[in-house]
Amino acid sequence: MNYISVSEFAKKWNIPERTVRNYCATGRIQGAFLTGKTWNILNDATIPEKGNRKKFSDNPLLNHLKEQKDMKLNGGIYHRTQIDLTYNSNRIEGSRLTHDQTRYIFETNTIGASQESINVDDIIETTNHFRCIDLIIDKAKVKLAESFIKELHFLLKSGTSDSRKDWFNVGEYKKLPNEVGGNETCPPKEVATKMKELLAAYHNIEKKTLKDIIDFHYQFEVIHPFQDGNGRVGRLIMFKECLANNIVPFIIDEDLKFFYYRGLQEWNHIKEYLLDTCFTAQDNYKAILQYFEIAFE
Repeated sequence: MNYISVSEFAKKWNIPERTVRNYCATGRIQGAFLTGKTWNILNDATIPEKGNRKKFSDNPLLNHLKEQKDMKLNGGIYHRTQIDLTYNSNRIEGSRLTHDQTRYIFETNTIGASQESINVDDIIETTNHFRCIDLIIDKAKVKLAESFIKELHFLLKSGTSDSRKDWFNVGEYKKLPNEVGGNETCPPKEVATKMKELLAAYHNIEKKTLKDIIDFHYQFEVIHPFQDGNGRVGRLIMFKECLANNIVPFIIDEDLKFFYYRGLQEWNHIKEYLLDTCFTAQDNYKAILQYFEIAFE
């Protein structure tokens, strides 16, 4: 019998080596055995259930995210995306949790010791954001709709102190007027109509580009449909729509926060500000994909 290494098997099936090791360790590759710390895999072995299942999508990254989420695999692109996207998106909105604390919550479901007091809402919104990312992975291919957007908001804000306020309207459009960055937003009575118009215009675009997705994000933030949580919901939508359209997604990190805000503020005048910021964030995520040996266009 001929045997191949984890590296050779990973290249043969175009999957991460971490995934192959997990398959071996959980007995999902028949005949694989350890010699010391090295796995030996039969040359004619296949990916578990390969013959009985279809790919989740034609997007390699989305397939990796979905597979690793379902496997509850640590140390891969799903694990990294959950922590980085959650930490940075919450941090932009004022969360005081550190990157290490965010990672600790994801990995252990505990907060760990801290010398400073921690806002309970920061912890709740962190765990909720993890659930939101799972939702955008599971429903990445589903057509973007008001019901999905409201579901994201409901998941994000459930259990927070805001959710106990009758006027806050978790999972539904805002009841009270609000501002963002000192700018007026859509009046509550017009939100439902404006959201329907925005989605209709977006879905009229046959082949969506990154610029189309960013423009949707800008229009969404101008409407500001929810009482709070609009920024995080909007960035989750961008990530989902990138996955849906086979575009490399991106994470706006703290270093890019002020460029991101400037880009939103100036979108109608100088689109390059926000485009360049998102391209930079996309390049950062591409570097992570290269590390995990995940192909992208």
